[in-house]
Amino acid sequence: MASDALVPETRVLAIASHVVHGYVGNKMATCVMQAMGCDVSAINTVHYSNHTAYKQVKGTKTTAAELEQLYEGLRQSNLTNFDVLLTGYVPSAEAVRSVGKIGRDIKFNSGTKPGSFFWVLDPVMGDNGKLYIPEDEVPEYKALLREADLILPNQFEAETLSETPIHDLNSLAQAIQVLHTTYRVPHVIITSLRLTRDNQIPPSRPVTQPHTPSTEPSDPLSSSSSSTLPQNKPAASQPGNDEVVENLTIIGSTATSDFKPRLFRIDTPALPLFFSGTGDMFAALTVPRLIEAVEQAPAEQNLRATSSWRSRDEVAAEDLPLARAAQKVLASMQAVLGKTAESCKQAMDVYDARIARGGGGEESEKKRHLALMNASEVVVPRHVDSLMNPPDLERFRPRAVRAEVGGVKKESNELGVLHLGIGKKGEGAVQVEVDESEGSGFEKLERPEA
Repeated sequence: MASDALVPETRVLAIASHVVHGYVGNKMATCVMQAMGCDVSAINTVHYSNHTAYKQVKGTKTTAAELEQLYEGLRQSNLTNFDVLLTGYVPSAEAVRSVGKIGRDIKFNSGTKPGSFFWVLDPVMGDNGKLYIPEDEVPEYKALLREADLILPNQFEAETLSETPIHDLNSLAQAIQVLHTTYRVPHVIITSLRLTRDNQIPPSRPVTQPHTPSTEPSDPLSSSSSSTLPQNKPAASQPGNDEVVENLTIIGSTATSDFKPRLFRIDTPALPLFFSGTGDMFAALTVPRLIEAVEQAPAEQNLRATSSWRSRDEVAAEDLPLARAAQKVLASMQAVLGKTAESCKQAMDVYDARIARGGGGEESEKKRHLALMNASEVVVPRHVDSLMNPPDLERFRPRAVRAEVGGVKKESNELGVLHLGIGKKGEGAVQVEVDESEGSGFEKLERPEA
């Protein structure tokens, strides 16, 4: 390990989208993680000219067979000894199943060494209260949850996966409890939440830091599709609530040994600009920062050799490695996005002054949108110092969240079988419950062959 490296030697396989121009998906993730000392191998799920907020894009989707072929090439050359798997946007249900096969193969090969493999799953499914993937992908994502160590859904995705509407801290805690208990996910961070000052959470709607690719149409390659992507600014007041949301909030949790949540929150000021790729940036920064926090945990905890790097029950929510990692992640992101917003404003002021001298029109509006998207690209190579040395850390100190969580455990039938809502009823995945006195409350998940 080099003396200036942030993390020990870490091999990461990143499976996500790719763009020729800009920084989203694997273009963002690879740059960020490599800058922080990780050795990154990338499998691209799509190959686009640019991100979809430009409202016009060309490119191709990677098929499930092509994903598996690329991984098989790595496997044949003994190149699959990865420490971390980071998965993002996947364009089809078949491709999600292929990602599952890849993840399970890596996990199986590391099965004799607890803590030697960690899967960060960003379930990129939708936003604005709508899916932007085919509906048949949702059950496939649910089937993957039990394999992941950390998931990073936004509010809409957390509601979809947990089947729990989120409207305040208690219902949010309920959703996280479902993800912990039903799917046995050890770590959860729900991103881009908008909490009012009285801790109410508006229904799923446009958020400021969408995953990529973010697009309303079912075909993101359609150049004629319109985009309703929001600007990154404080939300308007909700009916019956005059509290304007000025911050974005993330709420995370690491489950206890009996899968109860330990909730923490971090608030960050909203910025007056739309950015693409920030979900990918958050996920990519979380990988090395979590490894760093795990390495810095007390030696007696031996977290790096503990399954899913899960802290002992006595560790408080605000002291969790996940919380410490998120603190540095958000500090870095706020610095980078703030600088990007400043440079974007300068570029657009120059652009608008030039256009004002030459007249307007419909065509100029389109050109201005394209110029704005280009000016707001988060060019991470210009901001490596902010990634490595996040400023104003105290501003992003995690705080424990106190919330009431009711009973969320779904009832199993007389045979102890619990249907997880994955696939068609009677044909999908099930969880076999056993008496706690006889062993673990989570013994087996089975999914029949298609």
